[in-house]
Amino acid sequence: MSPRLPLKDLIAEDLATARRRDPAARTAVEVALTYPGVHALWLYRVAHHMWHLPLLRLPARVLSQLARAVTGVEIHPGAVLGRRFFVDHGMGVVIGETAEVGDDVLMFHGSTLGGRSMSRGKRHPTVGDRVVIGAGAKVLGPITIGSDVQIGANAVVVKDVPDGAVVVGVPGRPRHVPAREKGDLEDPALYI
Repeated sequence: MSPRLPLKDLIAEDLATARRRDPAARTAVEVALTYPGVHALWLYRVAHHMWHLPLLRLPARVLSQLARAVTGVEIHPGAVLGRRFFVDHGMGVVIGETAEVGDDVLMFHGSTLGGRSMSRGKRHPTVGDRVVIGAGAKVLGPITIGSDVQIGANAVVVKDVPDGAVVVGVPGRPRHVPAREKGDLEDPALYI
């Protein structure tokens, strides 16, 4: 995880990340006013700070549920998110309490970092840096997703994924992608 930034710099970084990741984003003002994924991230950051103060855990959960109602994105305040995280479109994204997400991660609408167990303890995924999680993808359980992984739309991932893999299908399985095409990969589902 990258070092913490002052709030002003963090907000500027979030706006720049959205503009870089979404070709439809025209201005920072447009992103700040109309992007629910960015709004959810900002509210998560406040709730996450509150979560670490024992007397504020209930208000943190209330704030996270308010954020969910307003944005359609549910991020538990106990989750740990890295820098330059971006949720595109947002609606239906769920990130569970014990999820850990690296830097430069992109999640699309309807994707989930969820659990498979009702037991206490680590029950949500750990996601590396520079990961793309496609629309509708479900990453479930206390598994590890390596860095530079791309998870295709609607994949259901329940096992660890090594660095650099492209994962598609139900259940999600790594697919071979010719080395010359990896840098240009836009949609992992094209390589089924």
